[in-house]
Amino acid sequence: MNQLSLFDHQSEYSLCPAMAPLADRMRPQNLDDYIGQEHLLGEGRILRQMLEKDTIPSMIFWGPPGVGKTTLARIIANRTKSAFVTFSAVTSGIKEIKDIMKQAEENRAFGTRTLCFVDEIHRFNKAQQDAFLPYVEKGSITLIGATTENPSFEINAALLSRCKVFVLKELSTENLSKMLSRTLTDKRGFGSSTIHMADKLLDLIAAFSNGDARTALNTLEMAILNGRISPDGSVAVTEETLEQCLGKKTLLYDKKGEEHYNLISALHKSMRNSDPDAAVYWLARMLEAGEDPLFIARRLIRFASEDVGLADSNALPLTVAAYQACHFNGMPECNLNLTQAVIYLSLAPRSNAVYTAYEAAKKDAVSQLAEPVPLNIRNAPTRLMAELHYGEGYTYAHDTKEKIAHMTCLPESLKERRYYLPTDEGQEHIMKERLERSRAFRLETQEPAPPL
Repeated sequence: MNQLSLFDHQSEYSLCPAMAPLADRMRPQNLDDYIGQEHLLGEGRILRQMLEKDTIPSMIFWGPPGVGKTTLARIIANRTKSAFVTFSAVTSGIKEIKDIMKQAEENRAFGTRTLCFVDEIHRFNKAQQDAFLPYVEKGSITLIGATTENPSFEINAALLSRCKVFVLKELSTENLSKMLSRTLTDKRGFGSSTIHMADKLLDLIAAFSNGDARTALNTLEMAILNGRISPDGSVAVTEETLEQCLGKKTLLYDKKGEEHYNLISALHKSMRNSDPDAAVYWLARMLEAGEDPLFIARRLIRFASEDVGLADSNALPLTVAAYQACHFNGMPECNLNLTQAVIYLSLAPRSNAVYTAYEAAKKDAVSQLAEPVPLNIRNAPTRLMAELHYGEGYTYAHDTKEKIAHMTCLPESLKERRYYLPTDEGQEHIMKERLERSRAFRLETQEPAPPL
């Protein structure tokens, strides 16, 4: 069979007879074609069982764009024995809602359920959302809402309480690569044409799409429509073509492979070495290659305690704030939030005393698991415990002038152990002075622990 050319019929859509965008043409029609959300639709999972038994409750699909919320609603519509209507929260008002609800009541009178799908339900105001409530309560309709916003804040509590919330996750790079490969062979996509495109380029599109199937398919379509056409009608997509479509250089990066760990290591060690220029460069390499900004933010939070610690007590709240900013803003806006945190951490005073304290304590905790809690710091809520000397010898520190009691809180065999060894860096010298005074006072007239 002859292959179609991009120039057949003098149309850029001649690779496919349909004029619809690729993302719409490739929309899965059944669960077998649906990619991702295995935690909901895998064998034995609750949503799949509901679909197979046709016992669909009113529900909310909550997840980021391009993960299959609308597609899943359409699959449900194809499987269920219900009339199916759709609303767009952008274009529908109270009148349209009431008209459909009236029809749903008539359907119910004839024993037919009505399934209503509301895209971007968070955009409906309270009055519009309330218009669905009585019909959901009566069972006249089964409501399926799709939202990218937290339903707890954006959907009325009364309506939300009558819906089951299903959280849809970002599609993995593997999910997207599989979908893109299938698109090249499926006749709804480019299966009727000969496309020469390396698997690594599909993987790059998948990585840059950040879990969004629509973005991945739109990028693939643009790359192919701008590919090099050979005399035989085949199309070749090169790395240079893809770079032009992405508007940036394609950085070879696997978010789960070796380069992922190499770059985060480079970022961490550059900050540790007080080199903000190198740290910002490695940060940019990761973000521009499609790394999840929340992953980087979590590593900065770890760095704040592991490498800065109490030498600068502002480091931890600042990195937590950077994480929240990434959550609120997303990319690309959060790139400056992360840059601010990276520069701050790079120039902050250094202390790993918090890290070494825990590691030393962990070693003792693991090797001496049976070490009993000293009786003087045990709680004694019952008479029997009091008779067994629980809490005997305990002094409430706030009752003392110094706010410190003359007692040890470590097990007898470890009472001389020192885990936290503060440095003189930054603010930690203050902690060091306080700790030395505290230890000296506690050991002055320390009372022996009562016998077991």
